[in-house]
Amino acid sequence: MTTILSSRVCRGLVVLSALCTVPSPVLRASDAATPLTPIPRIQGNAASSPLDGRVISTEGVVTAVFAGLSGYFLQDETGDGDASTSDGVFVHAPRGARVKVGQKVRITARVAEFAGVTQLVSPGVPVVLRNGVSMKPADVTLPVARDGDLERYEGMLVRIRPVLTVSHNGLLGRYGQLTLSAQGRLETPTNRHSPGSPDAAALRDANARRRIVLDDGSRAQNPNPLPFIGAGNTVRAGDTVRDVTGVVDFGPVGVSGSGMRGYTLHAVETPVFRRANARSARPADVGGTVRVASFNLLNFFTTVDRAGSGCFPGGARSDCRGADSPAEFVRQRDKIVAALSALDADVVGLVEMENNGDAALKALVAALNAAAGQRRYAVVGAPSGARGRDAIRVAMIYQPARVSAAGDAISDGDAAHHRPPLAQTFATAGGERFTVVVTHFKSKSCRNADGADADRGDGQGCWNARRVRQAHALAAFVRRLAASRGTPDVLVTGDLNAYAMEDPLRVLTDAGLRNLSAGIVQPYSYTFDGEAGQLDHALASASLAARVSGITLWHINADEPAVIDYNTEFRRPDRYAPDAYRSSDHDPVLVGLRFSRRARER
Repeated sequence: MTTILSSRVCRGLVVLSALCTVPSPVLRASDAATPLTPIPRIQGNAASSPLDGRVISTEGVVTAVFAGLSGYFLQDETGDGDASTSDGVFVHAPRGARVKVGQKVRITARVAEFAGVTQLVSPGVPVVLRNGVSMKPADVTLPVARDGDLERYEGMLVRIRPVLTVSHNGLLGRYGQLTLSAQGRLETPTNRHSPGSPDAAALRDANARRRIVLDDGSRAQNPNPLPFIGAGNTVRAGDTVRDVTGVVDFGPVGVSGSGMRGYTLHAVETPVFRRANARSARPADVGGTVRVASFNLLNFFTTVDRAGSGCFPGGARSDCRGADSPAEFVRQRDKIVAALSALDADVVGLVEMENNGDAALKALVAALNAAAGQRRYAVVGAPSGARGRDAIRVAMIYQPARVSAAGDAISDGDAAHHRPPLAQTFATAGGERFTVVVTHFKSKSCRNADGADADRGDGQGCWNARRVRQAHALAAFVRRLAASRGTPDVLVTGDLNAYAMEDPLRVLTDAGLRNLSAGIVQPYSYTFDGEAGQLDHALASASLAARVSGITLWHINADEPAVIDYNTEFRRPDRYAPDAYRSSDHDPVLVGLRFSRRARER
């Protein structure tokens, strides 16, 4: 028995913790007694090889060599003309490939299946039959007819002909991967269609058929140099590329050996991306006389997450969620300040603020005012009952030169909320009043979810029942505010952790609130598994909806790779800049409101 420790066959982590055993010693250079088996016959026309476990001899042309995969790709020179069988295969050669691209070679090896990939393992020394053989890539068009149709190209050199769009770049810095899609970006099905509906299922299927993951040809984590990066130290979701050429593989997307798997393309030519989705230094103009925003800050904590620290509610370090060092805190703060300064909203609802009274909020406002060189923003103080039961809370700030606080802030004490919504009424320069409510519903994470809160398989994830209860409680809170605050004009904003067509949004719109993003063609503020959707919303009472002059989602975060954020781990080289881009993982929402008199001077 030969024991192999391999990132390719065993799909182990960088620490090489996975073990596989191959039931044969390394084979001889060639075996004249073994007849040739064409590569298409090795692959077969099913997901697994019909020759799994057998020792074979075969011939093919080397189309790509990847040291980072510990092997090379071999392709039949002529193919068998059968579209249901692949003409290529991966050869696992952990001792070194000993071949070059363009060589036609004969090898003897064992056929093996691992995690859905047919490959040749324990190869003997390849016999070079010819040099300088040129293989033409097969043209592949996405979307494929059926999910899984890329199986017929596994191991083959291909060229993806249509224009592809970057749909996800969150794995670029960690794993050297970009999710690409045909026919534009991928959208979360429940952002467009009702959960569990045939239309949502059809969009989920279409997304699977449109996507492929561009990989840097290595299983190494935190690659240096960083592949595919472009101008401004970024490659943005929405950027495009055409005629991508590489070899098709099937494997982990992200963490090696677990989680999501899919078809990948290891590029053999450097792809050239076009900046089709340009950055903007400021959000689009929303008009109006007053501007209101909401922004999920991705855990802004003044308590640094390090040994000896403790945070609410348990007083343990595990409750601290923000920066891991004072240096990281400054980097995070400076990015958020840059984003909020450019946003320049009169009122801002803040999500994921450390739940330490007003300490973190005051520190952020102090930094904002220092950057402005004047006292531009003021804190909406946390009212009684605002703390809730979580390590993070919602908060609010405003510009006193433009609007004034009318009365005290109030929180909703309904038990459905572990992060109580916060409401504050404001007055314009002309004395007109409106109320802003910022909220943050339960996340979709499945930790401890059971019963009605478990994932129902309809696309809404876990804790949907809790979010529905929170939506009902919020709707009742809004009704009370409209009755008690002397104005029916109420704006609800924040992170609802629900996409546009999901149950919590329907509860709120059925209660009479207007979803202000309804007219946007493809609204999104967040990207998950390559699909974009809107988790951060703005909804208005009917009277206030008539005053809305515009709404925009400022795409400074969801479109940017995480590798340029404030963190310092595995940044080689460090691509950080103290600007607004990737200041969080959510995009801010900005709403314009039209009152009879303009807010105080901008």
